[in-house]
Formats: sequence, C-alpha cells, structure tokens
Amino acid sequence: MHIAIDASRTTVAARTGTENYALQLIRALIDLRPAHRITLYFRDKPHPNLFNTYPNVQRKLITTPRLWTHIGFARELWRERPTVTFVPSHTLPFYFPGRAVVTVHDLGYRFFPEAHPRPQRAYLDRTTRYSARRATRVITDSVATMRDLMGEYGTDDQKIDVVYPGVEALQPATPARIAAVRRKYRLPERYLFFLGTLQPRKNIVRLAEAFAQYLANGGGADESLHLVLAGKRGWLVDDVLSKLPESAKPRIHFTGYVEDDDVAGLYTGSLGFCFPSLYEGFGFPVLEAMRCGSPVLCSNTSSLPELAGDAAILVDPLDVNAIADGMHRLVSDESLRRTLIQRGNEQVKKFTWQRAAIQTLQTLEKAGR
Repeated sequence: MHIAIDASRTTVAARTGTENYALQLIRALIDLRPAHRITLYFRDKPHPNLFNTYPNVQRKLITTPRLWTHIGFARELWRERPTVTFVPSHTLPFYFPGRAVVTVHDLGYRFFPEAHPRPQRAYLDRTTRYSARRATRVITDSVATMRDLMGEYGTDDQKIDVVYPGVEALQPATPARIAAVRRKYRLPERYLFFLGTLQPRKNIVRLAEAFAQYLANGGGADESLHLVLAGKRGWLVDDVLSKLPESAKPRIHFTGYVEDDDVAGLYTGSLGFCFPSLYEGFGFPVLEAMRCGSPVLCSNTSSLPELAGDAAILVDPLDVNAIADGMHRLVSDESLRRTLIQRGNEQVKKFTWQRAAIQTLQTLEKAGR
C-alpha cells in the first residue's frame, strides 16, 4: 500500500496534546518498519532528526500559505492517489480521492460550546462531522469519545476503532532535575500541580476554589503548600483568572507554557497532580503524572475514569467540596499516596506508543483493503 500521512502538526513549536499525539504516533508507526510505502506531508520544514530515516518513508513539504489541508494537502493527494490517507487530527480535506482514516480526539466543543470562539466551534463541528462521515475508518482515543461520536453524529460503531495513545516518552525526574526546574519557574518546594491549557473547560476556577477551601479548613496551617497552574493561555482565560478566589491567589503560581524537557520535573516534584477537567477525550496529563510518580486526583467524567482505573482519586468536577476533600487526602494520607503511585506505575503500562502504532497500522490496512 501507499499510505499518505498528514504530518503538519508534528513541527509545531509549542505542542499540546493533539500535536504530541501526531508526533509520537507517526514516529512509532514508521519505526515498525511496515512493508508499505509511506509519505509524510509537512506544512513547515521538519528538523532532519524529527523522524528516523527509512527507504520506504518519503517526506514532502507543501508550502501553501492558507487552507493547507483543503488546498495544498488535497492537491498532493489528487496527484499521488495513495491507497489510504491518514490524518491524526480531526480534519480531512473537503475534496480528495480514495480511502481515509482520521483520528477524532474529542467532541468538547459540542458539550462545552462556551469554551470555544464561535468561528472555531462552527469549523470544528463542520469538519469533524464531515470527517467522521467521509473516513473509511475512524480512530478514537477512548471509548468515551467513540460513544460521543455515535451519539452526536450517528457514526456507525462498526467503523470506529478505539486506539489508546501512549505516554512512555516521559520518565521520572531526578532530584537535581526537579530542583533545576523549580528554580527556572521560581516555584516553591511543596505544591499541588495542574497542567493544561488555561480555559473554562479545564475547570480552573473550581480547582482554585477547592484549594482555597482546603486552606480555610485546616490546610492553611501548612504555609509551605502552594498550587501551580501550568499551561498556555487559552480562550476566555482572562474571565477564568478574574474569578479566582482572592484568599488563595498569594499561593497560586502560573508558569505559562512549559517546555517538553521541563514537564517531567514538574510532575515528579509535585505532592500530587490535580486535574478536575470537565471533559477530556483522552487525558494525557493524568497518565503522564502517573508515569512520573505523582499521585493523581482527577474527574470521574468523560474518558478519565477509563484511563485512571483504580490508580487515582476520582471526584465530581462540579463539586468543590469533593475536590477539596480529595486534595486533603492527597496531601495528608501518606499510605494512600504510596498506593496511588504504585497503582499508577502499573496503569501506565497499558498505554504505549508501540501498541498504539500496531493497532493504527491494522486500522490503516483494514481501510486500504
């Protein structure tokens, strides 16, 4: 077969979950050394070492300045006529030949429309609906997203394959590395940690309110404990920040976007990872924290229970009291912390990029046939 892959997101400098998924999955996929011809299409010139080099893998740069997917990428697909096209991020070209596989990561814009600008929401709805219908097969990151696709767009479950992404790129940080990262971001020694784009869907306000409540109910006696919110600023972030409780603000720290090399140090150095997100198609940070040896508190909704299993404290993300109580247990119960860390180490073994690549290749081969 000839497999055409949209690799445009792999060259993004400040990668978030979707871009990291594309990069790690494509790396693992070509490292399987499949007996197929593969062409990777880029929007920006990739670093020579971004992917390993193999005789059956070709790279092509498409310099179309606007509407890259629907004009530049589509034009190349008409020229090459591959057996199957793979787009690892929601959006297939509107008009292209042949069979296709697309990964749909989540439908958060359907459940929390206020978390997206109206033009972006309309574009996501149109392109995801179209892509799920046009694709020969659809990959989802979780059973939760598969069910959302079936419920919201009527996608046939027989054309959907659930393929869990991997998380093994991270390793627990050394004490020296933890100290260096803490100095870089000017952070205290003892902190609870959150990582994600700062936007309403991530439930930042309730997280901060729960932290304030925890401090008011006895946690304030521990004057060294702080809350660290890491991640780039998202849609409506100013509205989110304006609602943070005044009593907790002196102990809340913002790092901004965190570079890849620093992420493990922030996870490992934390007392615990708090992720009460309202909706996640696949909660990468939960598994990343487990891999780095940080005990986890997360929501009991969307895909998060599916990923966390019994290796996290699960809470109702709408219940500030429940989040605050979870924080108390995370900080004060040393036996529970050890149990969660041990269970987390086992849980993350289920999520590897090699396994994801093998299953993705099987989906591509099914679509190609």
